[in-house]
Amino acid sequence: MIDFLLSPLTWLLASFALLLVLPRRRLPRRLAAALAVLAVVATTPLGANALVWMVELAPDDAASCHGPAPAIVVLGGGFERDPADERDVAALSGTGLRRLLAAAALHEHNRDARLYIAGAADDDGIPESVVMATLAQRLGVPADAVSTERTSMTTWENAQNLRALPQPPPVRIALVTSALHLPRALAAFRAAGFEPCAIASDSVYVPPQDLGYFLPRASALRKADDAIHEIVGSLWYRWLALRAGS
Repeated sequence: MIDFLLSPLTWLLASFALLLVLPRRRLPRRLAAALAVLAVVATTPLGANALVWMVELAPDDAASCHGPAPAIVVLGGGFERDPADERDVAALSGTGLRRLLAAAALHEHNRDARLYIAGAADDDGIPESVVMATLAQRLGVPADAVSTERTSMTTWENAQNLRALPQPPPVRIALVTSALHLPRALAAFRAAGFEPCAIASDSVYVPPQDLGYFLPRASALRKADDAIHEIVGSLWYRWLALRAGS
């Protein structure tokens, strides 16, 4: 429901409805028209990538790791479909695959680090972290160097539940996730007591290109939805962290 309310498409429909029902007064109708324009811009690659740039461009949080970290934590990105079994790595989403590939590449250069994979499954299915661990082993990460956290359903729970493991990661970690997801993930892990450095597995930002960059597209709407979700999620996590520290 929250994601629906945050979508530019919802804003566009709401602005049209407001224009139909608002009294013919200049200010209310101008505000509704401004909301419609904002929504249309957000559905173009120009608007969507501007939102992405606001999230991904975080000099504080996007600093790369200086020197090897004693542990690597990678966050799941969901399934495309229900996996048939824990070896069904093709069920992983593209986001999850990119994150795991980046974590495995990092481990290749830091063999002494332990790899922690966080992520559960919907409806008591096969945990995402277990399927990702299978892929990690196929990519050359030794099975005895991998730990899985299998119960978290949100990024906040990723951090809290990893900290609660019988053998949790050390305080200092390399945190691997998508560039768009990093600010929210860093806020969650810092609140849980970790000292994470950020490793972006991939970026979805696309710089200005041809005329199509200024025209509405379904792909731009999805990107805008994701960016707005991360902006609001980061603010929510920072509030949770402040409340936990009070």
